[in-house]
Amino acid sequence: MIEPEKQDLRKFETLVAITEKLRGPGGCPWDKEQTHGTLRGNLLEETYETLEALDSGNPKELEEELGDLLMQVVLHSQIASECHEFDIGDVIAGINAKLIYRHPHVFDNVKVSSSAEVLKNWRELKQKTKGKEASIIGSVPKSMPSLAYAQEIQYRVAQAGFDWKNSDDIIDKLCEEIEELKEAKTKERQSQEFGDLLFTLVNIARRRGIDVEISLRETNERFFKRFTHMEKVARERGLSFENLSLDEQNALWDEAKKAVG
Repeated sequence: MIEPEKQDLRKFETLVAITEKLRGPGGCPWDKEQTHGTLRGNLLEETYETLEALDSGNPKELEEELGDLLMQVVLHSQIASECHEFDIGDVIAGINAKLIYRHPHVFDNVKVSSSAEVLKNWRELKQKTKGKEASIIGSVPKSMPSLAYAQEIQYRVAQAGFDWKNSDDIIDKLCEEIEELKEAKTKERQSQEFGDLLFTLVNIARRRGIDVEISLRETNERFFKRFTHMEKVARERGLSFENLSLDEQNALWDEAKKAVG
């Protein structure tokens, strides 16, 4: 048997061999117990950690997290191979074929004038592979974060012409949704109206080229930095943050905005 730990660590084949050994006789008990189902949480966690590394702007962190994410792909492929379903070679062949097929402006004679046209062609080609009866939003994974899902389905229906003609009309719709939320009496109705309000906000973001997930993550990060700065300042001044009045807390908030942005 090839000893993967003695092979070139920069080669993809080495990672495949290591994964096979981890799952094989004398391998790792944890790795051998895993299934596609048990690894769902791991895949999601590694995806979020990769996104966090992207947001950090730290190339070393991104390098590490991409490796962890790649390991998930190889591990799922190894599990499938053991079940005689497919192997990593099939995965690679599939994505290579898909990239060639969906880039006829690169690998064939199709002419495009902009990235918007590229995306339009991409979606049309993707729809062809799904069949005429498939919904244009049917392939959007419902397990996506809700805001990202809303943005993607809105984008797809807009590509089909189902969109607001005037951006100001969406602002009017936002005001309408706020009023309906204020008038909602039951918890169920309030939840529905709040969802409609969020959906309209996503529409506004889409029209302005704003990625809602990135926008909200950045806002969360700003809040985290400001609030933890407030707590730090309170400790340094010998104050109990919880016992401060709201006016005192707001004063610390203003200090934090100036200090950390």
